[in-house]
Amino acid sequence: MERRNIMQNAFEIKGIRIGDGQPVICVPVVALKKEEVITNIRFLAEQKVQMIEWRVDCFEEVDDFHAVSEVLQVIRPVLEHTIFLFTFRTKQQGGSRKMEEWKILKLNELAAKSGCADLIDLEFFEATKPEKEIRRFQRMGVRVIASHHDFDETPDDRILRMLMEQMQQGGADVAKLAVMPKNADDVVRLLKLTNDIRQKYPTLPVVTMSMGALGVVSRMAGEIFGSCITFGAVGEISAPGQIPAGQLEHILQIIHKGLE
Repeated sequence: MERRNIMQNAFEIKGIRIGDGQPVICVPVVALKKEEVITNIRFLAEQKVQMIEWRVDCFEEVDDFHAVSEVLQVIRPVLEHTIFLFTFRTKQQGGSRKMEEWKILKLNELAAKSGCADLIDLEFFEATKPEKEIRRFQRMGVRVIASHHDFDETPDDRILRMLMEQMQQGGADVAKLAVMPKNADDVVRLLKLTNDIRQKYPTLPVVTMSMGALGVVSRMAGEIFGSCITFGAVGEISAPGQIPAGQLEHILQIIHKGLE
């Protein structure tokens, strides 16, 4: 069978392909304390997970740039073979806290300059000048995921398409859209949108998910519909509907073999 998810601009970080084939599993770290953050990231790296996301908005010292920088420097040596995604998720996008935009940009800049982060999550529609920030971080040597999250609903098809196309036009390396379904039709609509965007913009790796229990299939079916990263939990989840990473890996392998 011809493999369905072949992206023209799939890229590689630390020997791991993003944008074609089996989706990359990303495990979020949502620990509160510095020691827990470091311990969790070290453990996940030792377990050879493909990608780790540090949800820095959950970190109790996030307002202390020096403390954030210290964590980045400590964990850098253990991430030689693990993709590292740095994310501040704002309260309005489902995160742990509010923060002034200039502080978020400063945090992202710290991560970009640290030599630790491979990817930075930028909330595209929360930023004042997202295109400018995307280009700035790319010049610093990191790739950017433009993201948008809706924890209330799955907007209608026209709005979903508009959100993805605006992020595509913003110049990010990856576009991410996470929405909340109210019924199975919402899940199907998101999967169809993912496939449509993959076909219309074959040079844009995308990440989509339908959250909660209803949307769990969207976290498994990325290779079929065109979503290149999926999020699995080790311990505490960071979003509703996340599957334990070990179980998710097994499911993705079954689907991958079925598509060969």
